[in-house]
Amino acid sequence: MTTTDKTDSRLGPYVEHLGLQFERIDPDRAVAYWSVRADLLQPHGILHGGVHCAVVESVASAAADRWLGDRGTVVGVSNSTDFFAPATVADGRLTSTALPVHRGATQQVWSVETVDAAGRLVARGQVRLHNLR
Repeated sequence: MTTTDKTDSRLGPYVEHLGLQFERIDPDRAVAYWSVRADLLQPHGILHGGVHCAVVESVASAAADRWLGDRGTVVGVSNSTDFFAPATVADGRLTSTALPVHRGATQQVWSVETVDAAGRLVARGQVRLHNLR
């Protein structure tokens, strides 16, 4: 994993709760693996949409923070996530990849795709982050 102490310390306890395991965090991309767990399901037995939103913001924020570096920190401003296929505990490990759409002086926009082990697109989200200086 390509990280710095700054990025590691800013991931926070919620990332641990979600079970995100980062393979890569750098200024141009973040890749995280995570598993669908029973405690993350909604009543119909599929992954809760709010979990997808939290993963989108967490993975994008890790890379966005790395890009901003010592110039400040980032906070989420908006998050829109679409769900394309239900994910269940049987689907096992998911992979979420964040890529930049826009990186400017005051804001960043990142797109995050989540796929299952077969490469099926499960969700895609976009998050806008404000650069705090």
